[in-house]
Amino acid sequence: MTTIQKDDHGQKLESCTDTARTKEPASSFKRWGRKYPFIRYGLPMISLTVLGAIGLGHLLQGSKDIAKVKDDQEWEITETRKALSRTGPVDAYNPKKISIEEELKALQQKVDINNYEYKKIPKPNEGKQD
Repeated sequence: MTTIQKDDHGQKLESCTDTARTKEPASSFKRWGRKYPFIRYGLPMISLTVLGAIGLGHLLQGSKDIAKVKDDQEWEITETRKALSRTGPVDAYNPKKISIEEELKALQQKVDINNYEYKKIPKPNEGKQD
C-alpha cells in the first residue's frame, strides 16, 4: 500500500510500505547472481565438493576403526588359544592326514556308477493341462 503526498512545490511524493522494503534485498541478491556468477554457481559447487569430501573421509575413518577393532579381537582370541594349547588344558587341533586317493576310494564305494536308472525330468509345460 502506498500513500501519495504533495510537497511544497506541488510535486507528488510516494511513501513506500513494508512490502516494498522487503523486495529490495532479494533483488540485490539476484543482481549479485547476474553480476558475479561465481557466487551463484561456483561457490555452492565448491562448498558441496569440499564438505562431501570431508564427510566421506569421516565415514571411511569410522569403517577403518571398526575393522581394526575386529582384527584386534580376532588376534586376541587366536593368542589365547595358542597359550592354552601350550600349557595343556586344551588340546591343539590335530587334523587327520587324508589323501586324495583315500577320498576317491571312499566315494567309489558309496556310489556305483554302473548301476543307475533313468528318471525323466518333467518339462514346465507337461505339468499343466488345459
